[in-house]
Amino acid sequence: MIIKIEDMEFESRDIKRLYPAVLVKTGYKDETTEVSLEWIDVEAKDRVDIVNYGIFIILQNEKRHSFLYQDRFSLDNAIRLLSKQLQ
Repeated sequence: MIIKIEDMEFESRDIKRLYPAVLVKTGYKDETTEVSLEWIDVEAKDRVDIVNYGIFIILQNEKRHSFLYQDRFSLDNAIRLLSKQLQ
């Protein structure tokens, strides 16, 4: 099965991990780290600086792809499009 995100296509058997997350500032220079959407919703309580929302893919060969969105609404729309492909 081919999965398309933005302008890229992936063979589903080549995907090791596919997940949504939020990029937040770590507080060290311009460094960022990924945190779960659940953590943002439940624990963050506006105490972190969100840089981007994203869908992240790690392929079997460990190559990574990141699809970044400026806000949660845009991420949710991208997730809806992705879920339609997986039905």
